[in-house]
Amino acid sequence: MRIATWNINSVRLRIHHVLRFLKEYNIDIICLQETKTPDEYFPWQEFEDIGYKYQNYRGEKSYNGVAILSRIKMIDNSYVNWCNKGDTRHISVKLKNDVELHNFYVPAGGDEPDVVINPKFEHKISFLNEMKSFLSKDISINKILVGDLNIAPLENDVWSHKQLLNVVSHTPIETDTLLEIISKGELTDVMRELVPSAEKLYTWWSYRNRNWEISNRGRRLDHFWVSKNIFPQVQSGVIYKNTRSWERPSDHVPIVVDINI
Repeated sequence: MRIATWNINSVRLRIHHVLRFLKEYNIDIICLQETKTPDEYFPWQEFEDIGYKYQNYRGEKSYNGVAILSRIKMIDNSYVNWCNKGDTRHISVKLKNDVELHNFYVPAGGDEPDVVINPKFEHKISFLNEMKSFLSKDISINKILVGDLNIAPLENDVWSHKQLLNVVSHTPIETDTLLEIISKGELTDVMRELVPSAEKLYTWWSYRNRNWEISNRGRRLDHFWVSKNIFPQVQSGVIYKNTRSWERPSDHVPIVVDINI
């Protein structure tokens, strides 16, 4: 089974990219974040026309939004109303062998890494703490968790560890909490199991940097985790950096993992 995760930064604006990617890389299931469209305008027909007839999506105008599109049967569509905000940042489905697939879009957190003066950062930390509680409750259930988690947890997940230590997405409170979620949920960070932590690894490059490929000032904000006991069934994992060079691209690139479930 080939599963992809991608913050597409508007599914309607970049549907041609998603359709191209699905076809070129033979994706079975794709999880999208920042779809930025209400459910009534989601382009479901275009995906169904190429074989993705199993769909679960939650969206809102201009912000947030998540979707899971699949050629393989999915059941038990659900979501959690994190922090009682009512925003569209999570959906989950059940795959065969009762494996749960969770798709997350964690709040970015604003500019100032201070929960007292920045309500956006307080929201992010509260969201992460709720995730930690939720994912540690029933570790007997096999899970796949993907999405834009808006945190680069390791030193080589950012272009400069020292310069970004006080920048939202790489502050100690964020990175420590994310690593605690992985630990307490008995999860495995797939890409960091496949690519040594000594190597730089990114999934996001800012639009502000026009020479992004030359400067390579990226961050690994997007993640693919699985329960520890199903990690041996992972066959491969790839980050498709080439999509960042497509015309009018998302600032994020997709992760694709092959897993035998």
